[in-house]
Amino acid sequence: MEYLKNEMKMEFQAISENEGFARVAVGAFIAVLNPTVDELADIKTAVSEAVTNCIIHGYEQQEGSIWIQCKIEGNQVEIAITDSGRGIRNVEQAREPLFTTKPELERSGMGFAFMEAFMDELEVVSKVGEGTCVTMRKTIGQG
Repeated sequence: MEYLKNEMKMEFQAISENEGFARVAVGAFIAVLNPTVDELADIKTAVSEAVTNCIIHGYEQQEGSIWIQCKIEGNQVEIAITDSGRGIRNVEQAREPLFTTKPELERSGMGFAFMEAFMDELEVVSKVGEGTCVTMRKTIGQG
């Protein structure tokens, strides 16, 4: 495969109806890399988890925007999902499996664990009162 370099950016409202839109948009963007069904499902699941976190935790289901930036370099995909919501007080604690700040909403606390399991790399940068950026990377065609 020839070396490919491409990038896209989009912004949408932080409402649950747009979670599916984000999945499909990212899936369509990376289709040029000819991912396997499993690779595509992994990426879409990770995107869903990150977008849902923005809606539920970042904005607490209030108004706001979510930004997605996708980059392709060669056979690697980088996806950054950002909100300008309330931020995460303790990122390490938030990344622990089963930890949730919203048990009353029946949240499983597995969002970051799923993102980590389905992607090759996961980076979380957050500042209380300013928002969160989750950056995920995956190499397509690793076997």
